[in-house]
Amino acid sequence: MGIWRQIEEYLYIKKRDPKEPKTSFIKAMHGMNRLSIFLFLACLLLMLYRLIRHFLH
Repeated sequence: MGIWRQIEEYLYIKKRDPKEPKTSFIKAMHGMNRLSIFLFLACLLLMLYRLIRHFLH
């Protein structure tokens, strides 16, 4: 499974394979991965905002 497909599944862009096992450990792992992706993107946006604000002043 490719990295882009996993990211799409974590962010609910692409549906999961119905044949995959659904365990609570897998659900927890996907939830943590989803949270880390969102936090990473939020931090990138914050850093970009601060960089732009720094150069405009």
